[in-house]
Amino acid sequence: MHKLITSKNLIIINFTIVFYFILIWLINFYKMDFVLIGVFRELLTIPFLIAQFIFLGIGIKYLIEKQTNYLTVISIILLAICTFITTKSLFF
Repeated sequence: MHKLITSKNLIIINFTIVFYFILIWLINFYKMDFVLIGVFRELLTIPFLIAQFIFLGIGIKYLIEKQTNYLTVISIILLAICTFITTKSLFF
């Protein structure tokens, strides 16, 4: 399991999750209402939401245990901000 969680993999996963939620926000902001976009949004939102919390925990643990580069730290900070905004939007 430790070989799967490398700095490069963590950066890619974190940025993918953040970009997914930015894309969802942009779709809502520009009011794009296509059936195919709606299908993918409904299928992927809950798995990405769960992955957001899981990889935030993994990222924090990774930061504590290992020496990391600045891009890893930036990706974890962006994921934390995205998690806060997403959680806030669900409850308010």
